Amino acid sequence: MAAGDRLILVGRIVGLHGVAGEVKLESYTEPRTRIFSYQPWMLSSPSGEREIEGCRGREQGKGIVASLPDVFDRDRAAELVGCEIKVRRSALPVPKPGEYYWTDLEGLEVVTVEGVALGRISHLLATGANDVMVVRDGERERLLPFVLDEYVKTVDFDAGRVTVDWDPEF
Repeated sequence: MAAGDRLILVGRIVGLHGVAGEVKLESYTEPRTRIFSYQPWMLSSPSGEREIEGCRGREQGKGIVASLPDVFDRDRAAELVGCEIKVRRSALPVPKPGEYYWTDLEGLEVVTVEGVALGRISHLLATGANDVMVVRDGERERLLPFVLDEYVKTVDFDAGRVTVDWDPEF
């Protein structure tokens, strides 16, 4: 599968709203209503996947409510609760210089400026101060701050590598 065709998790259907088939969403986009800008959606559940386009929605209180094509009643909407919402990576806008999608960083090799291999990025975490890379090498897990220039010196997608200024013993 080409990188642009890779599916990215952007949200999930978490509940029902009313009797006309609307659903409540949990969105992982920022802002959360931006989820409607990225279509078509691939709805994934244990029973299979289905692609849909033309989803519309709005903020409703603390959540988001969506209308999905061909879903006009509560019973049909109930079948979709729990589905993950994924989009093709190519549906997302190109990040600005110095900005990265976490999904693009996952799997990259991490090496120090001295060339010491620390492992690969398993995933990232959001903290109050900064994002953190979880780097695993099979034996050890390290938590490295994703702070450009201070700790992260370069991100090279062509080489599949992130270079960091980090003590390998830490």
